[in-house]
Amino acid sequence: MILATHALTGAVIGKNIESPVLIIILSLAIHFIMDGLRHGEYFDSRIATTKDTWWKVALDLSAGLLLILSAIFFQKINLTQTINVLLGTFFSMFPDLLTILYWKFHFPLLGKIKKFHALCHRYDKFPKYSPERLWTFRNSLNDITISLLAIILLFIK
Repeated sequence: MILATHALTGAVIGKNIESPVLIIILSLAIHFIMDGLRHGEYFDSRIATTKDTWWKVALDLSAGLLLILSAIFFQKINLTQTINVLLGTFFSMFPDLLTILYWKFHFPLLGKIKKFHALCHRYDKFPKYSPERLWTFRNSLNDITISLLAIILLFIK
């Protein structure tokens, strides 16, 4: 899943649940569940590198955060609920942050988390540039559907 999808679902969890501990647990759990769904990857060609894809990540993250901050602003959500929304947002993306930290620093503990995260990506069993993993409309349909549902739930009072 793309970061905006994870962020939006975490925000919905934070908006609708009062317990910070439960928000963290559910946001992490939903991240791993959603990663088991078919979705495209940022690295959509054999020649793509981190340098080529940073703008995709930045745009994705910006779009998700803009929607979340707009919902907080326009609905005049109180401070406690705002904190919960941001907590859900952060922890719904946290496994991806840990993966990036592992790639960068190779901490052994992060390697175990990265390994579990990789197990959750059912479609990673396909070759890296197979049609099941490319950035196509079919592969992005889960992201689109989940994101639209999350946006609706986020903006409903």
